[in-house]
Amino acid sequence: MGTSGAAARIADPAFYARPSDVDAVLGALRHDDPVHWTEPDGYRPFWTVTKHADIKEIGRQPDLFLSAPRAVLMSAGAEAEIKARVGDGNLLIRSMVRIDDPDHTPLRAITTKWFQPGALARRQAAIETLAREAVNAMAATGGACDFARDVANPYPLRVVLSILGLGREHEGTMLRLTQELFGPQDPETKRDVDALTFAETVVEFDRFFAALTAERRETPQDDLASVIANATLHGQPLSQHDANGYYITIATAGHDTTSSTIAGGMLALLQHPDELARLRNDPGLMPSAVDEMLRWVTPIRHFMRTATADYSLRGRTIRAGQHVFLAYPSGNRDEEVFDEPFAFRIDRRPNAHLAFGFGGHVCLGMSLARMEIAAFFRELLPRLDRMELDGDPAWVATNFVQGMKRMPVRFSLRS
Repeated sequence: MGTSGAAARIADPAFYARPSDVDAVLGALRHDDPVHWTEPDGYRPFWTVTKHADIKEIGRQPDLFLSAPRAVLMSAGAEAEIKARVGDGNLLIRSMVRIDDPDHTPLRAITTKWFQPGALARRQAAIETLAREAVNAMAATGGACDFARDVANPYPLRVVLSILGLGREHEGTMLRLTQELFGPQDPETKRDVDALTFAETVVEFDRFFAALTAERRETPQDDLASVIANATLHGQPLSQHDANGYYITIATAGHDTTSSTIAGGMLALLQHPDELARLRNDPGLMPSAVDEMLRWVTPIRHFMRTATADYSLRGRTIRAGQHVFLAYPSGNRDEEVFDEPFAFRIDRRPNAHLAFGFGGHVCLGMSLARMEIAAFFRELLPRLDRMELDGDPAWVATNFVQGMKRMPVRFSLRS
């Protein structure tokens, strides 16, 4: 298959369920055509950008490369359906990752203090308690479980719900809606297409968070939901649309990407037993190990940007109005940046990975994610006698936020 034919697979959700194929196709583009015009069937065309330096170059110029109106890759049919529902130029989810200034920066500022390391330090003990509960629940399975479903999914979800001030009775709803939102193309996670669509998932989210906003405006509490519900934008109360976009971003991406990294990081350790032994013997390597897990997994597969003016990149001219696909997994395997990029090394330093994005839209919750991942493995590894796969892992078929949907394991844990 030539470069052009291979690149067209980038839009195919099923492509991402085979990580080795992803590495091979993106690697070929990175070497042969790093700024590649891509015209997949059923999608509006775009430039695929695969080099680490180029992804950063675009990310540091938010005025030239906008998140709106095409922040993520969707089929032309899905885009048409959403346009029919909300109108041209509007967003079904008006979240920070989908909008630009003058709104983006003040929206981020609403919760910036909550996600700074100093503020998160006050939540360290609570996060460690949740990590311990997760490992205890794993031990209670009797030595066999689906690590992705039973361990990696519920733990970060509980952290995020606790920060929002939501109880565990909402876990099932939030997990289901998140899987529908991020994996609508996967036959195991999407809704019945004859009954409900992706848009209905957002409608259900909106109903839930509209009720939460009303509660927190009437009775504010010491939680993140109250901060969002009572926030202002440009001197006016935050609209329900903006508030819902905020809640959805935190409640979904705030746990799903971390879940993916924990599951993928555990798989990497199992596949590299020498690195697992090193980390168990030297807990001081945990910070660099967490960053290597993030680089290795890269749960967010892409974001889209739209050029506001003609721009030259590696001899190619990106025309005003054309779209750019930022291939983060490729940037995190770039041989010009990472020594032996296909080696999993828990002591990798420096590690300039792009798992959190880059520039003005860099992930607001990156310190929280690092804290959660480190807390979990600090709790698990001292108690772990052995662990091995008990079947083949399976990845979600999606071109956006990708992770494992199954990872059967057998293990022995100390009490």
